[in-house]
Amino acid sequence: MSIQQMVPGIYSVGSKDKHRLLFDQLMNLSEGTSYNAFLIKGSEKTALIDTVYPPCHAELVSKLKELGIEKLDYIVANHGEQDHTGALPELLMLFPQAKVVTNQKCVDITSEFLPIDKSRYQIVGEGDVLSLGDKTLQFMMMPWVHWPDTMFAWMKEERILFTTDFFGAHMTNYDLFWDGTDSVVPLAKAYYSEIMMPYARVWQKYLDKVEALNPAIIAPSHGPVYKEPKFIIDLYRKWVSQKENKMILLSVSMYGSTDAMADYLQKQVESKGIQVKRYDAVHLDVTGLANDLVDAKGIIVASPTVLTGPHPMVMEPLCLLNVLRPSVQYVGLIGSYSWGTQIAAQVMNLIPNLKNVPVLDPVLIKGYPKDTGFEALNRLAEQVAQKHQG
Repeated sequence: MSIQQMVPGIYSVGSKDKHRLLFDQLMNLSEGTSYNAFLIKGSEKTALIDTVYPPCHAELVSKLKELGIEKLDYIVANHGEQDHTGALPELLMLFPQAKVVTNQKCVDITSEFLPIDKSRYQIVGEGDVLSLGDKTLQFMMMPWVHWPDTMFAWMKEERILFTTDFFGAHMTNYDLFWDGTDSVVPLAKAYYSEIMMPYARVWQKYLDKVEALNPAIIAPSHGPVYKEPKFIIDLYRKWVSQKENKMILLSVSMYGSTDAMADYLQKQVESKGIQVKRYDAVHLDVTGLANDLVDAKGIIVASPTVLTGPHPMVMEPLCLLNVLRPSVQYVGLIGSYSWGTQIAAQVMNLIPNLKNVPVLDPVLIKGYPKDTGFEALNRLAEQVAQKHQG
């Protein structure tokens, strides 16, 4: 990733990591990810917005040297996660006069993970301004956009909003700016589903605040920079509020009984004009499931009973469902058992964050499904159809 000028006096000096396969040991990275850092040369002071993931530290330092940076006055930490702050200790050694400009929450977080002396911090709050001479940064506290420490930096002279993880995408196939095509959408959506969706109910109010600034450029910490901010803002509004006529069916079976139930239910639901996205819990596509949770109306879990509880292979996706907190309109459960089951209560215990989501009548069948079982599945399909009509 070469040095690129965003506007006069502001440079992209971050790094692209094309070889990273997993993010947080959870999210699949189809083309790696990027760690954006932005150098701002003011008439009096110089600031760096964010750093990079520690393995990419040398690349960042090399770019600063290439730009002739002998003195760095400020390093702005918009968010304390180490893909943005991990290189801080090395940079603070290289630039002993530099101050880490951030909020108190971020100080509390970074000081637990990184060896940074408290005297190196300069704490800012809502509306505080940092002057670089002919350029200024104003800080906006945005707690729970991602973490409780998240803040944005607004440069009013150029109308650039530095949004840290907000509006990001795990990708490397871009120069600096969004290319104006829809190729970014699936990667931005995957990022949204796994990073932004858990607190969508909290941060959606911030979209109005962002739009009120009328930014000319939105510069996130991952993925491309947007010179047409309306594109990514509109996508976020869509993802946070609109649902498709789609249901997720997450299934696993041991001897075919639960599969027979899932196959039958899928056929009945699809006959009502509802798209069913089916996921095999044994060979789970985590990113695909997270993406579909963004705009699916509901999810049905199909699991056999194993020692009175759900099959262990559905526990991971249920935990994921609980963490991501999608705004689904219903959840349901079907499955087969042999001699006894407590699966319904145990499944709900795995998703406490969805306790306010309506639960459809579970269909639990002893043995292989027979006429009465298929009739129960018909009733469940009708309940699903009613939810989608609503």
